Amino acid sequence: QVELVESGGGSVEAGGSLQLSCAASGLDSTNHCMAWFRQVPGAGREGVAIRNSDGRTNYAAFVKGRFSISRDNAKNLLTLQMNNLEPDDSAMYYCAGRGTTCDRSFPLDYTTYHYWGQGTQVTVST
Repeated sequence: QVELVESGGGSVEAGGSLQLSCAASGLDSTNHCMAWFRQVPGAGREGVAIRNSDGRTNYAAFVKGRFSISRDNAKNLLTLQMNNLEPDDSAMYYCAGRGTTCDRSFPLDYTTYHYWGQGTQVTVST
């Protein structure tokens, strides 16, 4: 059984940083894709970053150079380091996973991710 649990959201001023974490269990360690999505009220979920089980990563254009996705395999912990945050980054952030390798093209199709965490809120003020 796959379980994803996010933590680390909060409020920060523009230009600040936050790190989100996702405790992941149950995914095949050699064949999976993990991703971070975000969603604001009234909009669909948009992909932010992906990490394939082989370590390859990719990012949405609007976060490249500011966000970094990584995984601590020993702890089964996926993290999203978010730097130079902007008010437009305010959203509910979700950790997602699936048992197949990543489709590295953006925008991501959230319907192809089968496992989701409960979400963690990020608010960036001016």
